[in-house]
Amino acid sequence: MRHVVLGATPCQFDLFSPTVTHFDPEDIAKMSAAFEAALRKLGLADRSDPAAMAVAKLIIEFAKAGERDPERLCALALQQSAK
Repeated sequence: MRHVVLGATPCQFDLFSPTVTHFDPEDIAKMSAAFEAALRKLGLADRSDPAAMAVAKLIIEFAKAGERDPERLCALALQQSAK
């Protein structure tokens, strides 16, 4: 497991799974921006909240699939978490 910082708190994710692409600092900044925006829209302040962790995982999954636009990452994560 590796720690990834999305927002202000490190989160644990398996970044070495076969589907992981390389995330450079710019990618991580975009993912962090998407995460922060999603938390604001959901009214979540506690990054250890299971809902915040679920949003972080969704953002990482969409980024693994190739999405890098922060607004789109946020929208996709919110849409998926509403299901």
